[in-house]
Amino acid sequence: MDRDIRLKRLRFRAWHRGTKEADLMVGGFFDAYGEGWTDAEMDWFETFIEEQDVDIMGWAMNAQPVPVAFEGTMMNALKKLDYIPVAR
Repeated sequence: MDRDIRLKRLRFRAWHRGTKEADLMVGGFFDAYGEGWTDAEMDWFETFIEEQDVDIMGWAMNAQPVPVAFEGTMMNALKKLDYIPVAR
């Protein structure tokens, strides 16, 4: 699949999770990092976004242990949460 098409598909899926909180977290993460991802990182993200929002948010906020399959640099970047703008 063409890289641009793949990124557009991932962007859409990242921003249409089902809850506003998950949209901001997953979509914001994609917007901050997605353009620079390798094919392997896009593979990781495609698998990752199949998970339930409650689990993703729990992992990102250290409320739940991260499954071994998702541990690593991508999860560490997600956990920083510095890509989500603070509402004022």
